[in-house]
Amino acid sequence: MPRLLFWVPVALLAYAQAGYGVLLAVADRVVPARPPPPGQPELPTVTVIVAAYREEPVIADRVANLRALDYPGERLELVVACDGSPDATAERARAAGADRVLELPRGGKIRAQDAGVRAAAGEIVAFSDANATWAPDALRRLVAPFADREVGYVCGQVRFENPEGGTNQEGVYWRYEMWLRERESRLHSVTGGNGAIYATRREAYVEVDPVMGHDLSFPFNMVKRGWRAVYAPDALAAEKMVPSIEGEFARKRRMMSHAWPIVVDGGLADPTGYPPRYALMIASHRLLRYASPFLHLAALAANVLLLRRARIYVATLALQLGVLAGAALASARPTRIFLLCRYYVLTTASLAAGLWDWRRRGTEAGWDAPEGTR
Repeated sequence: MPRLLFWVPVALLAYAQAGYGVLLAVADRVVPARPPPPGQPELPTVTVIVAAYREEPVIADRVANLRALDYPGERLELVVACDGSPDATAERARAAGADRVLELPRGGKIRAQDAGVRAAAGEIVAFSDANATWAPDALRRLVAPFADREVGYVCGQVRFENPEGGTNQEGVYWRYEMWLRERESRLHSVTGGNGAIYATRREAYVEVDPVMGHDLSFPFNMVKRGWRAVYAPDALAAEKMVPSIEGEFARKRRMMSHAWPIVVDGGLADPTGYPPRYALMIASHRLLRYASPFLHLAALAANVLLLRRARIYVATLALQLGVLAGAALASARPTRIFLLCRYYVLTTASLAAGLWDWRRRGTEAGWDAPEGTR
């Protein structure tokens, strides 16, 4: 039994972190590619919605960036939905040229986005964070997949920038995540998105519980409703990265306090309505990833029980303790390998911490920007 309790979690961790990527790479070569969508006779009308809370320092630049996009002005509407902002966010958004500025009571980002959609005139509703910057052709690239009538959701690629340096190793993980997302999209649909650049058909938009962010709740909900959720890697956005690993832990902990309600109560873990291929993607990329802190704890406990059984268990315990030691030493000796250990340990721990926060005190719909990202 101890051997089983050790090797099963180890195998699941290896599959979740690396084996799933190998499986996607093989499937990408074996499964015939989908034909490209037909060209659009004309660009669709689009409403870009920016939900904003205390974004006075950056909202004017965000509006100016969207106004400068390479997209016909008569087919583009810009809505800034202010979520009870106590500062001058609304005034600065109007002065910068937003078409509509909604001044709403504080209800959280999701409810602000819902209000923006209800006020929208566009066939497509696109969303962005207030601190993001889009490439000039990003909107054209983002709406191109909607030429396929099966597509209900598209997310673009966000690149995290860290101009001030810092210790955050998010870029390593994010490049791998984007590689996985591109192959999921080609095989069927993505299992997650991002808040910096994404869009839906207005008819496909879903109003979800205000604590459940769109990044995780939209892709699987689209699939359950008969749409595809795809990735447009050439639709580029940039955001400022949280500078420290500790700040990244806090950000991911907050994100997971919003993600666990989606997993447990929101239907993500319920396979009803998933095609078999997509059900495997959800289990591999989402459920096993979120279970990883508990799998690590199970493997560590079983490893201690097995120390006297064979020498291999001395080596495996040394490896586990070595990663923990590297994470602990990263503050004093910030070498690349120690920083990567610290990043892995803290971001894995954030999954369990987010669950603890949600179960202990619930999750608030409101949010504050992570420190250092504005």
